[in-house]
Amino acid sequence: MARVKTGPYRRQHHKKVLKITKGQFGTRHRLFRRANEAMLKSLWYSYRDRRVRKRDLRRLWIARINAAARLNGTTYSRLIHAMKDSQINLNRKVLADLAVRDPKAFSAVVARAQAGS
Repeated sequence: MARVKTGPYRRQHHKKVLKITKGQFGTRHRLFRRANEAMLKSLWYSYRDRRVRKRDLRRLWIARINAAARLNGTTYSRLIHAMKDSQINLNRKVLADLAVRDPKAFSAVVARAQAGS
C-alpha cells in the first residue's frame, strides 16, 4: 500500500490560517507558525469575549438605572426591591433604555413601584 503524505492538505491548512490572520501585524499574517498562534489566540478571545460582553452590558444598564434612580430620590437596590414587591416586571435592559430615552416614563415607573410597595 502506498504511503499517504500530507502535501495538499497541509498547503490547504496553511492557506486557510493565513487567510484568517490577514490584516494582522508583522509576521502574524506572514509566517504560518506565528499566524497559527495568533489565530488560536484570537479565536479564544472572541469566544471568551462573547460572554464578557453580556456582563459588561448588564453593568452598564445597572449604572444607568442607578443614576436615573438617584435623580428620582432612590437607589438602584431600593428601586429593584420596590419593583419586585409591586410586581412590575421590567428587565434591566428596558429600564436602562427608559432611563436614557424617556426620563418621564422612568419617573412614572419609580413612582408606581414606590406606591405599590
